[in-house]
Amino acid sequence: MSVLAGLEPAEVFRYFEEICRIPHGSGNTKQISDYCVAFARRKGLRYLQDDSNNVILFQDGTAGYETSAPVIIQGHLDMVCEKTADSPIDFEKDALTLCVEGDDIYAQKTTLGGDDGIAVAYGLALLDARDIAHPPLEVVFTTDEETGMCGAAALDCTPLKARAMLNLDSEDEGVLLVSCAGGCRVTCHLPIQREEREGVLLTLSVGGLTGGHSGVEIDKGRANANQLMGRLLLELKKTAPYALIQVSGGQKDNAIPRDAFARLLAKPEAAAALQKTVERYQEIFRSEFQSTDPALFCTLQTGETESAQVMEENSREAVIAALLHLPGGVMRMSSDIPGLVQTSLNLGILETLEEEVRATLAVRSSVETQKEELVDRIGSLMELLGGTTELQGDYPAWEYNRDSRLRELMTEVFREQYGRMPSVQAIHAGLECGLFAGKIPGLDCVSFGPEIRDIHTTGERLSIASVQRTWKYLLEILRRLK
Repeated sequence: MSVLAGLEPAEVFRYFEEICRIPHGSGNTKQISDYCVAFARRKGLRYLQDDSNNVILFQDGTAGYETSAPVIIQGHLDMVCEKTADSPIDFEKDALTLCVEGDDIYAQKTTLGGDDGIAVAYGLALLDARDIAHPPLEVVFTTDEETGMCGAAALDCTPLKARAMLNLDSEDEGVLLVSCAGGCRVTCHLPIQREEREGVLLTLSVGGLTGGHSGVEIDKGRANANQLMGRLLLELKKTAPYALIQVSGGQKDNAIPRDAFARLLAKPEAAAALQKTVERYQEIFRSEFQSTDPALFCTLQTGETESAQVMEENSREAVIAALLHLPGGVMRMSSDIPGLVQTSLNLGILETLEEEVRATLAVRSSVETQKEELVDRIGSLMELLGGTTELQGDYPAWEYNRDSRLRELMTEVFREQYGRMPSVQAIHAGLECGLFAGKIPGLDCVSFGPEIRDIHTTGERLSIASVQRTWKYLLEILRRLK
């Protein structure tokens, strides 16, 4: 049964609901990619699908637009998969449970994937329509944008003839994005040695944090659960001896982690003192982050006495040192654009394997040398602690185009439709526009989209009215590109 039936534009919401029924988390995009290919075959459209599951769909211009310059419509197929602790959803095989509340569409206990499922819905609805005037379209859906823009990096842009691109991967209606930071993913590998110990099993939790997008919300001062865990482990060490079995937190490098966990082993008589420290630091953390993370909590649960393979002391000290000294948050604000974060990083994933602790950070900067500096700082720290680093998903910044005709047209259309001027901005979060601009000489590109709140969190909400207005805006832009 359709949840979004009756909403307008009908075809946009129909395709969005179909997309939400298909598992399409980052790294799991084959099914959604094949869905787009099946759509192209049904509609008799020319298409390309590559080994990275990227898809390009081609459609001729409508009557009167046959010889107009083509336009790229671009978004990404993958979504960030976050869920609450009690959600039964298996992102590898289950559909999302959509709900409508007033003007909002959300998914029950999970992320919605409006970033960037709405772009795919817009693109398919455009290609399916028979009454929309538009130039020749090159609709490009990339993969694994959320984990380093790997799809866009692998995409062969040679078949693309357009030199104007509408990127539909923004979440603030009324904002035209014209520049973005570059970035990369740095994975730290810290070897650990283990030894057999016996004691009471303790489970340490830091949770209830707000989280958010590590580019969009990094300047909000929200707490990072992995960093708080490092502070807590240090304070517990001052309180009483304990051994560390494992530590983990976060699911995505580009999402500020909301939860972190550790398993400890201690003498029975130490449990009460450790509990008091946890309670004390819960109040300290709540005081420090009362405005940004009001639901923050810290707990220590006591289990049974048992034997376990714990990290030997030097390994434990290296892990705590890494959590304390890995840089995080905003490193520098732009001196040219007021309010713009220039350089930042986020310790998004922390996990313990049998022989190593692995930490993954998202590094962003609109200044290439500052991005390189952060990568070097992380590498230097890991080297001192006996570990190594691995660099992945390096993507360039998207530089501002002072002579953008597309930006001028979109500003004019926006003013006419909304009765006010749009906000033309640069963004600290990464966008695929930089990769496309690097591969397609002379590309004129603007990124925009409907209102989506709290992306990459289980509180994600997509505005129905904003989807409607943005659709009308998109159609008028295409009509003017004759």
